[in-house]
Amino acid sequence: MRASLFFAVLTTKLVVSKLISLFFNLLKSLRFSQKSQNSQSNDIEILQSSFSGSRQYFTSQIFLPFLLHQNKLHLFVKVKAVMKLQFTKISIKELVCSQGKAREFYRDTNCRGLKVEVRSTGGKTYYLSYNDHRCKQRLLRLANALDITPTQARQLCDRARAQIAMGHDPADQQQQRRNSPSLAQFFNESYLPYIQSYKRSWQTDVSVFKNHVVPHLGELYMDSIKTKDIGAVMSRAKLHLCNGSSNKILILLRYMFNLAIRWQTVGAAENPTATLKLSKVTAHRERFLSADETQHLLEAVNHSANSKLKFIIPMLLLTGARKREVLDAKWRDIDKDRLFWRIPVTKSGKERHVPLSAAALDLLEKVPRSRFSDYIFENPQTHQSFSSIFFSWDTARIRAGLKDVRIHDLRHSFASFLVNAGCSLYEVQKILGHASINMTQRYSHLNQESLLRAVSHAGHIVAPSQNHKFAPPNTSIVPSGQM
Repeated sequence: MRASLFFAVLTTKLVVSKLISLFFNLLKSLRFSQKSQNSQSNDIEILQSSFSGSRQYFTSQIFLPFLLHQNKLHLFVKVKAVMKLQFTKISIKELVCSQGKAREFYRDTNCRGLKVEVRSTGGKTYYLSYNDHRCKQRLLRLANALDITPTQARQLCDRARAQIAMGHDPADQQQQRRNSPSLAQFFNESYLPYIQSYKRSWQTDVSVFKNHVVPHLGELYMDSIKTKDIGAVMSRAKLHLCNGSSNKILILLRYMFNLAIRWQTVGAAENPTATLKLSKVTAHRERFLSADETQHLLEAVNHSANSKLKFIIPMLLLTGARKREVLDAKWRDIDKDRLFWRIPVTKSGKERHVPLSAAALDLLEKVPRSRFSDYIFENPQTHQSFSSIFFSWDTARIRAGLKDVRIHDLRHSFASFLVNAGCSLYEVQKILGHASINMTQRYSHLNQESLLRAVSHAGHIVAPSQNHKFAPPNTSIVPSGQM
């Protein structure tokens, strides 16, 4: 009798001990709060589905009725682990989000990491749950549940896990694609501020990009622009532009992509212009003025409505300076004692000094000096330098019958005057401010009279008894490189 009683007490203690252990283990995975009587049946069902094995009978038959019988403590289950089920077309279709929640996740029992998000709006999306290289849990969106089957979702999940195992994070790749800038965005935010810091002709790049690139490639992302896209732009440009002008488009795009790669811009892995070649620019005929044409031009500018044009054009012819250098010239840069004009910043970015002849000094003496500005050729309306003189120049050259002459041809003509007068190419190079003698050879043209005079020296030696005479031609156009 005593033995039976002892055994019963011992058994009771073991059962109570086991019950207490299970009770505290259960509390670790549950959160208690007040909940209405209507949700008790749902709570019991969720709790029962959360446990299996030996604990299931105890949980559903003993512990839960005991808690609910007290009528003081109501059960609210928050499952920290995502609920699992086997994904099938039917099970996915029947999944709904619990009342009061915005979304819920369910994990597939047949594919590691595969989840489906069920939203309160009724939408469902497949995700891959994984840990990245920093051991941070991430979600990779795979596809909408309406677009693919669970089997296809498992295939996408396996494929993504294989990429992660090889060190390629698909989520990072998606993020990079989202962060890749459009070509217009890169130009405005990165390229333009950079070239403005050093390039004086950055407005030309803005014009080329705006007129020829933006209409076709501006809204495309940099990682989506292919060689064929740029080739199409070049083909359209060649329909109405010469080879030299169309080459500027390709040069601009090539430089932009090279900078994007150098700066490690997202989406710029390679340069799509690398295999495209510049169009060949054929030799062009350079225009320079003869003595008679020079006088006709000077007479036309003297009658111009622009009162400063009669000083600007002669200054260009007497110094060989560039248009912008003359328009921006200031009185403080003229040294009449040492007879030179200091140009602070040239096309190459360096300072240079232009010698002033007596004719140039006489011209400057005739220019009225303004008390409002230090500019030599001041715009009377703005008291600043002229931004453009094209209209008055175009009117004057047409009046002189020289419609084909450009302002820069005056610089060509100045170089020709010097060479035909016997100046060496080295002297012309220094006056024009060329860094290379090759540029000087391009601008320096000997007229036919000088060439004939040169070959006549050989004639006097070979046939001294003959009287060699030639009639000097009257030509104002010489092909480039004919010397």
